[in-house]
Amino acid sequence: MEKENKETQKDTGMLVPLNVYLSSGIHIGMKQRLKAMEHYVYKVRPDKLAVFDISKINEKIKIAAKLLSKYEPEDILVVSRKRNGHKSTATFAKAVEGSKAVWGRFMPGTLTNPNYRNYIEPKIAVITDPFADKQAIQESYNANIPIIAMCDTFNDPRFVDVIIPMNNKGKKSVALVFWILAREYLKNKGTIKGDAEMKETLEDFEMPDNR
Repeated sequence: MEKENKETQKDTGMLVPLNVYLSSGIHIGMKQRLKAMEHYVYKVRPDKLAVFDISKINEKIKIAAKLLSKYEPEDILVVSRKRNGHKSTATFAKAVEGSKAVWGRFMPGTLTNPNYRNYIEPKIAVITDPFADKQAIQESYNANIPIIAMCDTFNDPRFVDVIIPMNNKGKKSVALVFWILAREYLKNKGTIKGDAEMKETLEDFEMPDNR
């Protein structure tokens, strides 16, 4: 089965097998949709939930990974205010050693006030949710930092340079994208030679259930 998955992945140009994308729920959008995000919607289900085109999700993750690979680890910032992405951002920063992660509240001035004690100067930012992470979006934009953002159907992508259309509400889908980005970045940089050399597993990126 694993051999079949790898062959299918190679044949279709998918970064992971289709069943991995589907099981994460990455393609399930919201009932509310903004016009800017309709381009990425494959269909609307009878229950009014939008369904993203997985081929477009896959292509956008490829573009995001290629863009990230132009930067050194210390130039990369990953952000998630919402809890579903806390572990994903932390594990990304561990896998891509030297990159920076901010989870929880994004303090004003982090990217724009040199006098703030936790001021940082990344050259590119990966945002989990443009609405929840609006402070990080605004400061990145003001600081002329390119923005890659995971955008659901109701997210405004106005300041985003690379949109990854996806369900950014689910911990499994967010974990999957950060895991793929980290893996592809390390491969593109030559840090690892192939998928099998990726030390961190997908589960390492996934936020545990509330107890």
